[in-house]
Amino acid sequence: MQVKTLSREEYEVALEALGADIPVEQLPVWQDFESTVDGRSPWGYVAVLRDGETAALASFVQYETHGYRYLRAHHAPVWAAAPSAQDEAEALEALVAHIRQADRSQVFMRLAVDHELPVTRPCLSTLPYDTTVVVDLSGGEEAIFSRMKPRGRRDVRKALRECPASMADETDLAAASFEEYHKIMCDTAARDGFVPAPCSYYANMMRVLGPDHCRVYAARIDGELVGWSLVTISGSVATRYYAATVSGAGRLHVADALVHFEMMHVAERGCTSYDLMGIGSEFAPETMNLNEFKTKFAKEGTVRIAPDRDVPIKGGFYAALQGVKKLRAHAKAVRR
Repeated sequence: MQVKTLSREEYEVALEALGADIPVEQLPVWQDFESTVDGRSPWGYVAVLRDGETAALASFVQYETHGYRYLRAHHAPVWAAAPSAQDEAEALEALVAHIRQADRSQVFMRLAVDHELPVTRPCLSTLPYDTTVVVDLSGGEEAIFSRMKPRGRRDVRKALRECPASMADETDLAAASFEEYHKIMCDTAARDGFVPAPCSYYANMMRVLGPDHCRVYAARIDGELVGWSLVTISGSVATRYYAATVSGAGRLHVADALVHFEMMHVAERGCTSYDLMGIGSEFAPETMNLNEFKTKFAKEGTVRIAPDRDVPIKGGFYAALQGVKKLRAHAKAVRR
C-alpha cells in the first residue's frame, strides 16, 4: 500500500466517493473545531492506496502535549471495505513511513485499529472503547420501542408518564451562551469523578460544527435546566456525544425521557441510527458502569468497532513515554 497526501478539496471528493456515513470526526469541519483547542492543530488528509485505488482515508490532527507531538485520527482510517488484519498491518506500515518522511517531529499516531497487531500499543492516555450501542431509528416510535429490551421500554414509558421535565431542542439557546449547560456538566463531573472540558470547548464545538452537525437537547423543570445532551450528526448517524444531569435527576427519569426525545427529533431530521457512544467490554472494563443504562435502548444494538490504539513512529521516544507512565502508576499505587 502507498499513502498520498490530499488537499481538503480532494479529501472531500474522496469521502463522497466512499458512499458511506462518515464519522463526524473525519469531516473536514472537525479539524476546524479541533484547531480552537489549545495544543491542537490540523495536520492533513491522506488516502491509503492499493493498486492506485483508495482503500482508506484519514484526517489527522496534531496534538502537542508535555513537549512532544503526536497525530490523532478519530474513528479512522475510514475504509472502503472492512479490512483484514493484513490490510491494517500494511496500511499502518505505509502510514508510518509516510509520516516519518513528511514530519520528523511526530512521536506516534493514535487511530482506530480493529486488530491487535505487533505494531500497535494500548493508548498511553484516554479510555478507548471497542463496543457501542446503536439504536435503529427506522419505522417510527413504536418500531423503536419494539427493538428495545423490555427494561428499556418499561423505563422510557414510565418516564413519559411521570417525568415532570419538559424537553426541547435548545440548539439556538445553547449557541448563544453555553454557561448554564456547562455548570451542570461541572456538577456531573464532580459527581462521577472526571474533569470536564472548559466551557469554550463545548461552545466552539457548537459554533464551528454548526446546527447541521451539532444539536443540544435539554430537559427543564419549571424553567430550571436539569439535564442536557449534545448530539452530533453526520449523514444519517446521530451520536450522543456529551450528556449531563443534575443530582437527583435519575429518580425523576430525566435521562430516559431525554433520550427518547432525542431519538424522535433526530429521526425527524433524517437520521436512521442513534449511537450512544461507547460501553464497557473486556477490552474496556473501566466503563462497564455505562452498560446498564445504554444497552436497554436496543436489545440487538450492541456493535463492535475498531478501538483507538497507538502506533509508535519514534520507537525509542515512545518506549520512554511508556516508562514514565508506569512510574506514575506505581507512585500513585504507593500513595494509596
